[in-house]
Amino acid sequence: MVLLSVTFQNDEVIYTIPEVINLSGYGSYSTIIVEAKSSNSITDVTDAVTLRVEDTEIATVFQGRIYGKKQGSTRLLVDVHGKSLVVPVNFKIESQSLPPNFKQDIEPILARHQCNSSGCHGKAEGQNGFKLSVFGSDPDFDFDSIVLEGRGRRLLTESPSNSLFVRKMSGGVSHGGGARISAINPDYQTVVDWIGAGAPKSNELMPDVVGVEVFPAVRLMKPNTRQRLTVFAKLSDGTRKEVTAHAKFSSNHESLASVDSLGVVSTFSIPGEAVILVSYRNKTAVFRAVLPAGNDIADGKKYSEQEWIDHLIQKKLDLLKIPASSKSSDEEFCRRVFLDVTGTLPSSDDVRLFLSDKAADKREKLVEDLLGRQSYADFNALVWSDILRVDRQALGAKQAYAYYSWLRKSFSQNKPLDKMAHEIITATGFLDEHPEGSFYKVVKNPGELSSSFAQIFLGVRITCAECHHHPFDKWTQADYLGMQSFFTGVRSKNIGKKELLLGDNTSPGSNARYREKVLAHGLGQPVPAQQPKGDARRLFADWVVSPENQWFAKNASNRIWAQLFGHGLVEPIDDFRDTNPASHPELLEKLADFLVRNNYDVKSLVKLIIASEAYQRSSNPVKGNETDELNYSRFLLKPLPAEVLFDAISMATGVPAVFEGYPAGTRAIQLWDSRYQDYFLKVHGRPLRLSSCSCERQKEPGVAQVLHEFNSPELHRKLSHEQGRIARLVAANSSQKEIIEDLFLSYFSRFPGKDEMDLAIALISKTKNTNGRREALEDLAWSMMNSLEFLFNH
Repeated sequence: MVLLSVTFQNDEVIYTIPEVINLSGYGSYSTIIVEAKSSNSITDVTDAVTLRVEDTEIATVFQGRIYGKKQGSTRLLVDVHGKSLVVPVNFKIESQSLPPNFKQDIEPILARHQCNSSGCHGKAEGQNGFKLSVFGSDPDFDFDSIVLEGRGRRLLTESPSNSLFVRKMSGGVSHGGGARISAINPDYQTVVDWIGAGAPKSNELMPDVVGVEVFPAVRLMKPNTRQRLTVFAKLSDGTRKEVTAHAKFSSNHESLASVDSLGVVSTFSIPGEAVILVSYRNKTAVFRAVLPAGNDIADGKKYSEQEWIDHLIQKKLDLLKIPASSKSSDEEFCRRVFLDVTGTLPSSDDVRLFLSDKAADKREKLVEDLLGRQSYADFNALVWSDILRVDRQALGAKQAYAYYSWLRKSFSQNKPLDKMAHEIITATGFLDEHPEGSFYKVVKNPGELSSSFAQIFLGVRITCAECHHHPFDKWTQADYLGMQSFFTGVRSKNIGKKELLLGDNTSPGSNARYREKVLAHGLGQPVPAQQPKGDARRLFADWVVSPENQWFAKNASNRIWAQLFGHGLVEPIDDFRDTNPASHPELLEKLADFLVRNNYDVKSLVKLIIASEAYQRSSNPVKGNETDELNYSRFLLKPLPAEVLFDAISMATGVPAVFEGYPAGTRAIQLWDSRYQDYFLKVHGRPLRLSSCSCERQKEPGVAQVLHEFNSPELHRKLSHEQGRIARLVAANSSQKEIIEDLFLSYFSRFPGKDEMDLAIALISKTKNTNGRREALEDLAWSMMNSLEFLFNH
């Protein structure tokens, strides 16, 4: 009897995907997935079954896939718990079946086995005299290298299995990369068949690959389980074929789920959502593994349509069965919002004033007040000086300061982000009069300009496409060159002591690796009939900030969200691509739409986000969300940026910093010169602004930072300074309670708890004189300065 599925006593049904296997053509195969379906879950149980083909002359099993060998029909027997599922297998070679060709069949095999990777024959100089284009970006070059180079010595069409190419890849002769494709691998036979057919380059009768899809596209998975994926190429004739064996896989969250080279996903114990990236012949797709926590909890709070940020956050938390932490205390919120909006620790007076306010809307009023302070502009100018590369070494001191001042003034005036971007991209004239054009002095190469602006304003990385197709995205060399072309007319010239920035006629993009010249066009836009006349940067800028551009508003919203929460809805924040989707796609869409409708008003979006319960949650975990770091169930601890921490120490100790060459009272967040020599700022990750990548600023704490906090003579001098906070409090004969409260408000932005007060008083009471009292207070302040509560924003 033929069993297509098996039902067990617990009503669990086990079945195969597909139920019938129909193979046709050379090298065709089908992945077999065995699933168990219960009333509330679907689980991949392929690991628990045994696969057997009745007639091994017709088909064979290799790495969980069924390959056709000889025309005919047989059956696949799937043994599961003492029973057998039967899957009919039919293999038919049509009379018009075409032999393998290089572009459609062999190039994907080389990519799958990493022969053309940057660590093997794809590196710039090749390997042992044999070079391939990296990631198969130039199939014509690869074909010539294999078939024609060295007078065709690598292939023997009359004896394919004895070809040097075949013997090297299979380990028949010495090969530095080892045996990449053994003789039992069906790919071996495909290569042999290709050589035996005369090693054809391509076949116009074969349809092109126009897309990729993965099955399943999404799956609710339990911890420590596995799920096999099947990948299909969508073809230009409307059909599809399986390409799982030659697809490449990677995970964007290895701590949640990993994936092996066969396309088998393995989950771990941390709840969340992992995205598996799937690529084949420069086409991409994703699989989403949704990993609920094991918490037996009801859905969380319901929010109105007006509270759409919290509604969409809670929707994901409900799906993942993750509870949310409670609302932050006023003390937590005050410290958090001061640091996030102004990069400044609140003073003890600021905290007292906020805590004494009994108004229901006091949080909203505080945010409004902070957004109007000059420190808001100072802090955002610092953030964007990193992104836009305010670099004294490249610009000179005078020009770098003018560039920074332009940024600071823009944020002080709340200049819309689209206007800022447009002014920077289209800058023309004398640089001392138009400092927004300074970026063109830091970055001069047209290709680097286009890729930098794409990364800064669109959040899209295209640098890889300068040399080869992007390995994880759809961008090609033609896309890169089309963007490059917008900037080929940019030039500068000196007129006396002034530097003039000009935008002349542009030329099509080109490089030595790409045979065609490409007319200027934006990413994903149609190629125009002719190159634009005059300075093409205005066309580029118009396209960048257009509301119809899918990236600009999303990228801006994501950067603002990341600045407030510590991580973006898309991470890295400047790496938007189909294979790196947002953790909350609908939320990002609505944030971008809000920004567009509010004319790119940054302050409006900041106020909206801070007003959400997601932002105002406590950083203290509750049972069930301890491991959640991606879904906003609690506020995550964020290490303070180098400049912010420096200023926080200065404020808490009451000893202002002194920066040589800067006016008295200058704070670290006001340092426009990233090259200013200061060990504290260096060791805490301040970037040199050598790139526009968000990754240049070191965000994770390290051993050197910890040692510096523990042992720095500079920090000790601040604690013991005669004009410092502790010295002033002692000299004023303040009571022990008053001194301790002031220290806690200055360092932690809160009053001490009873136990903390008792311990502090006990420490001070052990001393017998004023000097001893000061030393005890310095020890207390030192321990507070080295605590997580001080070093992190929470």
